[in-house]
Amino acid sequence: MAEFSIREMNVNDIEDVMVVDSVSFSMPWTKEIFVQEINQNNYAHYFVIEEDEEKIIGYVGLWIVEDDAQITNIALLPTYRGYKIGEKLFGFAVQYAIKKGASRLSLEVRVSNIIAQKMYRKFGLVPGGIRKSYYSDNGEDALVMWVNLY
Repeated sequence: MAEFSIREMNVNDIEDVMVVDSVSFSMPWTKEIFVQEINQNNYAHYFVIEEDEEKIIGYVGLWIVEDDAQITNIALLPTYRGYKIGEKLFGFAVQYAIKKGASRLSLEVRVSNIIAQKMYRKFGLVPGGIRKSYYSDNGEDALVMWVNLY
């Protein structure tokens, strides 16, 4: 049985993370964005989830500014979706934010991504508004979801 572990992302992980990003998003991030987030953004915290401590199958990123946490992105390789691995990864990010003193957590999700919205609701996130035409690839609206962490 496969074991899944979560650890802090480092620059050596970027190539594998970009594979996950490219199959998950229509406008994946560039290597330069990931390098900047890891090396230069003091608010950014990124983690990878690995299968058997050798294969990166997903990642999550968040910014923590004072007591506000914002999920920047979360993604899994398609073959690993539907097995609650995303819940494990998201739950880790929530607990990390709490440990770092965040009292609120928010994110944006495509209004069409009902599966992700259902998962976020399991963690207590609720809709807080709409960002019109948020996604530049197709102009889709984003649903803003948030939760008080304590």
